[in-house]
Amino acid sequence: MGWLVVQIQARDRRHLVEWTSELRRLTAEEFEWLVGELFRREGWQVSETGRQGGPDGNIDLELTRDGGRKVVQCKRWDSWSVGVSEIREFAGTLLREGLRGDLGVFVTLSGFTPQAITEAEAIGLALVDGGALYQRIEKVRRTEPCPICQAPMELGRSEHGWWLRCTVRGCRGKRDLGGDPGRAVEILTAA
Repeated sequence: MGWLVVQIQARDRRHLVEWTSELRRLTAEEFEWLVGELFRREGWQVSETGRQGGPDGNIDLELTRDGGRKVVQCKRWDSWSVGVSEIREFAGTLLREGLRGDLGVFVTLSGFTPQAITEAEAIGLALVDGGALYQRIEKVRRTEPCPICQAPMELGRSEHGWWLRCTVRGCRGKRDLGGDPGRAVEILTAA
């Protein structure tokens, strides 16, 4: 049974990149999944460490490619910027892991304070703010076409569940995806 849950969650993660344009609607866990899927599509092997039943030790994702390793800290903050204290805390995590600063990536929906940017530059830490994240997602996104006009659709989420809506103003194209991402994935992946 646990294997099936893991498989459904993996499919959910793969489709979050296609569906999501309003990243602020994602839970913290879904945000980590989305960032992990983004790195997968950019050619990395991704291990998710942040949601395995305990504290994540400031590492949400581990990336490997061509014998190299990087670690990622994800913050789904949207109302305030990441400060220098969070950067220093992550730098301490890198040190504890025996990694140089340039092997760390800090991803947030918001932005970084000027002090955080200065500190990250001194360490060599890569920063990905909300704007850069959207740009990277757009480079790897495959979209679901609208059933009416064939324009790309985007994911919406309401108290009633998940749904896709057309991105063209005035078009009423939409698709109900049910109450949870697992159901949505089943509909989208059906032949």
